[in-house]
Amino acid sequence: MSSAFPNSVARRGWLLALLLAGGASVAHPQRPLPAAPAASREARPASALQAAAPHPAEVFGFEPGADYKLADHSQIVDYFRRLDRASDRVLVREIGRSVLGRPLILAFISSAENISRLEQLRAISTRLARAADVPEEEARRLAAEGKAVVWIDGGLHATEVAGAQQMPLLAYLVATEESEAMRRIRQEVVLLLMPVMNPDGLDITAGWYRRHLGTPFETSDLPWLYHHYVGHDNNRDFYMLTQPESRAVARLLYHEWYPQIVYNHHQTAPFPARIFVPPFADPVNPNIPPLVTRGVNLLGSAMTRRFAEERKPGPVSRVGFDMWWNGGMRTAPYFHNMVGILTETALYRYATPKEYSADSLPRSFGRGSSMSAAEPSVFYPDPWRGGWWRLGDAVDYMITASLAVLETAAALREEWLYNIYRMGRWAIEAGQRGSPFAFVIPSGEQWDAGEAAELVRVLRWGGIDVTRAAEAFEAGGKRFAAGSYVIYTAQAFRAYILDLLEKQVYPDMRLYAGGPPAPPYDMTGWTLPIQMGVRVERVEAPFRVAGEPVAEPALPAGRVTGEAAFGYVLSHRPNASALAINRLLRAGERVAWAREPFQAGGATHDAGAIVVRARGDRTRARVEALSRELGLDLMGLAARPAVALRELRLPRVALYKSWVANMDEGWTRWLLERYEFALDTLHDGDIRRGQLSKYDAIVLPDQSAERILNGHRAGSMPAEYVGGLGVEGAAALKRYVAQGGRVVALDGAANFVIEQFGLPLRDAVDGVPTEQFFVPGSLLRLAVDPSHPVGYGMPAEAAAFFVRSRAFDILEPAEAGGRRADRAPLEVVAHYPPGELLLSGWALGEKKHLGGKAAVVRAQLGSGDVVLIGFRSQFRGQPRATFKLLFNALHGATLPDRSGPGAAAAGATGE
Repeated sequence: MSSAFPNSVARRGWLLALLLAGGASVAHPQRPLPAAPAASREARPASALQAAAPHPAEVFGFEPGADYKLADHSQIVDYFRRLDRASDRVLVREIGRSVLGRPLILAFISSAENISRLEQLRAISTRLARAADVPEEEARRLAAEGKAVVWIDGGLHATEVAGAQQMPLLAYLVATEESEAMRRIRQEVVLLLMPVMNPDGLDITAGWYRRHLGTPFETSDLPWLYHHYVGHDNNRDFYMLTQPESRAVARLLYHEWYPQIVYNHHQTAPFPARIFVPPFADPVNPNIPPLVTRGVNLLGSAMTRRFAEERKPGPVSRVGFDMWWNGGMRTAPYFHNMVGILTETALYRYATPKEYSADSLPRSFGRGSSMSAAEPSVFYPDPWRGGWWRLGDAVDYMITASLAVLETAAALREEWLYNIYRMGRWAIEAGQRGSPFAFVIPSGEQWDAGEAAELVRVLRWGGIDVTRAAEAFEAGGKRFAAGSYVIYTAQAFRAYILDLLEKQVYPDMRLYAGGPPAPPYDMTGWTLPIQMGVRVERVEAPFRVAGEPVAEPALPAGRVTGEAAFGYVLSHRPNASALAINRLLRAGERVAWAREPFQAGGATHDAGAIVVRARGDRTRARVEALSRELGLDLMGLAARPAVALRELRLPRVALYKSWVANMDEGWTRWLLERYEFALDTLHDGDIRRGQLSKYDAIVLPDQSAERILNGHRAGSMPAEYVGGLGVEGAAALKRYVAQGGRVVALDGAANFVIEQFGLPLRDAVDGVPTEQFFVPGSLLRLAVDPSHPVGYGMPAEAAAFFVRSRAFDILEPAEAGGRRADRAPLEVVAHYPPGELLLSGWALGEKKHLGGKAAVVRAQLGSGDVVLIGFRSQFRGQPRATFKLLFNALHGATLPDRSGPGAAAAGATGE
């Protein structure tokens, strides 16, 4: 497929020559999922088009990609709205708001005729993608009538700056260029162009770069996340959909437009390549339709051919990035029969150019690849030999790749449309045959009914149809109550259902025979029912049940029952109970935990049951309001229960925030804010000053001990951002604990606490070679003590999301050596039991190295204590079944006696 576009150099010169020569948005709510609004308007006279359409340089004052220049979000939005006003080939729509309130805009670019009938084209795309009740003959007619829908975005990792900078140039080219190839693209394709997916991050990055331009810190790292909460993990949020940006995009992809191709720009390429393009590396997730994989490979081939035609060296394929993991911007679409593309274009730092000498380039690629980086090979036939690399080069490579995708989409328009229909029909037919026919989320049989509704919400956001049973029914030999949720697999996105609801079995892949495991691109196991603690039943054979489609899952109908002369009792099991505690305490109510199980009102209440003292009508009103809003059941207590009650206070919590930007800090902050904990942020200097006594608990999110202690090295950043806690900060934290405070350390931060506080513990897997032990991101079986305050509300068996995480050996006095902290016996709250541990994903040596080891430990130090959670119980906002371990550690910090039952015995045996 030869190119009819101007070549790269000519194209840029043409743009510059043009420069020298001379929209109302539609907001939409987060919920419920609305029908897409019609996006159409009267066509403008074509004769006015070229004269009116502004070049980006006219708006910015520089050409995108210029050295030392970055356009910020407001400039980019301004440009697109001007282009919208000037061109009948462009329509700009606001599709949501960022977490900090900036507009998320999407540009529709096509021919004026197509723009005038966007709603009709959207309806065709929807019918074909959903595939239900569309006969073959009608599908053929719709494919002939419709237009290929292609999504291209400027990326979402804000320090990967070229993506957003190239978007105005790409929009201008597609809207104005009059070559034969571009006219065909406009005729055959509706381009959904999202210039900035992370507007907050773009402004953070551009502001930092401008502020330090011309200083020694011009190319320094950001000292904070470039997304308010999740940083780089905004590309890890596309099945859980916790952030507003992710949800806005998911609505467009899976509820409105259903593009056949989704292209997500990224940086940086495996060095010294100039761009990574498909095909991807193995493994391929078996749930991905083969036609998707073939489509990915086809587009990658089109890209590399165009790079060769334009004499642009350095494209590489099959290094590092695989097709296994779900949850990314380009990977979640695979399971929706969409061809997801990721490219990684080379970048030095921001808009600063860099020269690379030929002898500075490596001879081979890393990331587990033995491919030569110096000699031509099948997937790297034109090696880059060094020289200058500029932001403008990255922008130009991105435009070349984007145009290759658009030209291929136009050339095979009808095939893309028909194939997404075929994959959808095949999925529906497979579901109708059964194995499985459906999944059922039983009503009334959940540890936490609110989490069952949350799982349904996640599926709905991902475009899955769910039915709520109107009556009791039988399926698969089991009886299910009315109100149970049924997910029939006979729907177009069957692959997405299977991938999220069933366990993953990652293949055993080695760098070489008998060698270490090949590291996966991301997680190897993520099964949502396991992460969320929701019972889901797989049903093999066909059945039908009367019910209604679910638009938005309803929380359980909370109730307040019984006489409440003394107060009310609330189960500790629901995650929402932590939110209820915080709201009640903030309102001045008296709230306590029951130390042991007890009987009341004809029911048995678990240890940790939440007791709210009655204090008149106001308490009743608050309790009833929380019950309705959060779906919680509360039982009245006519008399004081025969159990010790441990009264709580609203915990004053501080979260440590290193100047080494830390995604786990952001996720932890996001979670604690969602559950309305009173939260402060502590930086290194705040802790070093040692004025910490006002806090009941200080949380250290996952971070390496070295990073916490030392931070950025001197000279690498402005002085106020270098250094870590240092010895002074570590000593201040230890004093804080000894004087009555609680430190909660997650995953890697546990090693910092063990080392700096002198605890008689050891990371049991530290230093074990990857040939013997490797768990890169899987769900492992976890045994929990629900009688311990940190384990309240947990089932006896749960799942830990183990991502190269920790486990603990408890050292006997002789082993502890110099580590002789003034301590009470250690208490093991959770451990990895002997035997089978792997629940989903892949693990090597887990039985030997984790079996019997502690996973969550409480250790007393002076008058205070530490809680070490050796994995991330809040990882990426996903493992909702283990959120309570963190919540309990914080609420329990206000108890005068924080120990669990049998503490002395547990400490004596070390079990």
